[in-house]
Amino acid sequence: MTARLRAIVADDEAMSRARLCRLLGQMTDVDVVAECADGDAAVASIRRLRPDVAFLDVRMPALHGFGVIEALPADVRPRVVFVTAHAEHALRAFDADAADYLLKPFSAERLRAALARVRRALGDALPSGIDASRVQAFAGTPTERPTQCVERIAVPVGARLQMLNVDEIDCVLAQSNYVELCVGPQRYRLRETLTALETRLDPRSFVRVHRSRLVRLQAIRDVEVLGGGRYLLRLHGGLRVGTGTRYRERVRGMLGLCSTP
Repeated sequence: MTARLRAIVADDEAMSRARLCRLLGQMTDVDVVAECADGDAAVASIRRLRPDVAFLDVRMPALHGFGVIEALPADVRPRVVFVTAHAEHALRAFDADAADYLLKPFSAERLRAALARVRRALGDALPSGIDASRVQAFAGTPTERPTQCVERIAVPVGARLQMLNVDEIDCVLAQSNYVELCVGPQRYRLRETLTALETRLDPRSFVRVHRSRLVRLQAIRDVEVLGGGRYLLRLHGGLRVGTGTRYRERVRGMLGLCSTP
């Protein structure tokens, strides 16, 4: 039987806080043990109640969501899901080892995906009634992704299969019904569509920047603004990858970029 999750909710906006608590109350395996209107109250509640997960609004008066985590010693920190209307904090959230990052407004299904990520981080099984193939991950993307992410990919090299660690991949380029995996100067072809491969990669590490290009965030060395909502990403391996206009907000959010004309 799946263990119940004990959760606290911290948000200075009463309506947002009430909606999240209502959605969590509809989950059969979650107990909301505290509601907080500011960061100081969240710190006190976490210290006192030791919840499994804290849903923290990023922007709160006095002590913001990141400040709540920084104010807690490591041994009392719960798993954290940041909740905000601002996508530009996503990269910092995952640097803080957040279990997930919810962009307002989010659906009940998206919230279930966040809870699944929390359970995965806690080493628990998915709650009953949730189909793992439909569990969704990153909050800000039009196409949501499952949480079961691969760490290695088998690619054909001659008569054998070579195992590639996904954290060695710089970027992925679409080539018709194939994808090209770029690992430094090496190229590996895999018979799979970019969209299908994207669903198997961790959305905290890989971001779709163009309809035919996927980039690993840690492989990006610097960014050049090209104008018209486009960017040029220079990778540590030497590649230069252009982004598509329709992916502008996603790129800005994941990289924490400021608004540009």
